[in-house]
Amino acid sequence: MAQNPEELFLEKIEDEIKIEPRDWMPEAYRKTLIRQISQHAHSEIIGMLPEGNWITRAPTLKRKAILLAKVQDEAGHGLYLYAATETLGVSRESTVADLLSGKAKYSSIFNYPTLTWADMGAIGWLVDGAAILNQVMLCRTSYGPYARANIRICKEESFHQRQGFEILLTLSRGTEIQRAMCQDAINRWWWPSLMMFGPKDSESTHSDQSTKWKIKRQSNDELRQRFVDMIAEQVKVLNMQLPDPDLKWNEERRSYDFGEINWEEFWNVVKGNGPCNKERLEARRKAHTDGAWVRDAALAHAEKQKNKQRAA
Repeated sequence: MAQNPEELFLEKIEDEIKIEPRDWMPEAYRKTLIRQISQHAHSEIIGMLPEGNWITRAPTLKRKAILLAKVQDEAGHGLYLYAATETLGVSRESTVADLLSGKAKYSSIFNYPTLTWADMGAIGWLVDGAAILNQVMLCRTSYGPYARANIRICKEESFHQRQGFEILLTLSRGTEIQRAMCQDAINRWWWPSLMMFGPKDSESTHSDQSTKWKIKRQSNDELRQRFVDMIAEQVKVLNMQLPDPDLKWNEERRSYDFGEINWEEFWNVVKGNGPCNKERLEARRKAHTDGAWVRDAALAHAEKQKNKQRAA
């Protein structure tokens, strides 16, 4: 007796067989993936903005070249992810339109300003470090195109994290002013980085179902704890402090205890009221408008090539 499509889908999930674009999938699974992958794509594209304005202000030519390469990587990540979203039956135009209208969300971390060069280090070490923990998990996500995109993304993000840590390490061994700059950046980016893992599990509306479908492999709170345990050790190399008076090693749990996140701030930024929300979206809208001629030219060229092939 033939299995119904849902039974076959669940069997594939259980057997760790990737779901591919032409496979049957529940509509809720498809919509969850569209929301998650498109938000991931938007985050990569918006994430270019806080760093992009430091390319010309980086202290050396080498630093400029490395930062430029990193921003280019992020553009590529957005491209992979938008392509993965398209495999679920939505157009890139509609996905981008949701971002520009403010309907779609992206990571709240990118709505904070980058005030000093040390922020480039803190973003690489903390923000990209948090992203890697999320994305390594997503290399094993149940949807094939998303899993494969994350494999390449993680390889490049690991370079970004090392680059960020090296910036902070250099500053931490520098002058008193440079050390103060390093500590200030860590102070400002620590708590927003913890917020990157999303709301606590008890308030996460999508986590349970996403875990059952193996879209997610670990909960928000589990990933956040892993991040704290990792960074609390790495910061010792910098001889800096994390801005949390409640941070301490718990011998019984073999893990770090840490203070309560300011959830009011988190939800305020998510709802569009962060320090740079309006600035970030306005920059994307302007770039989209200014780049219209490039899209039009590419479409015209593609149509011209298609007509040549038909004539041949």
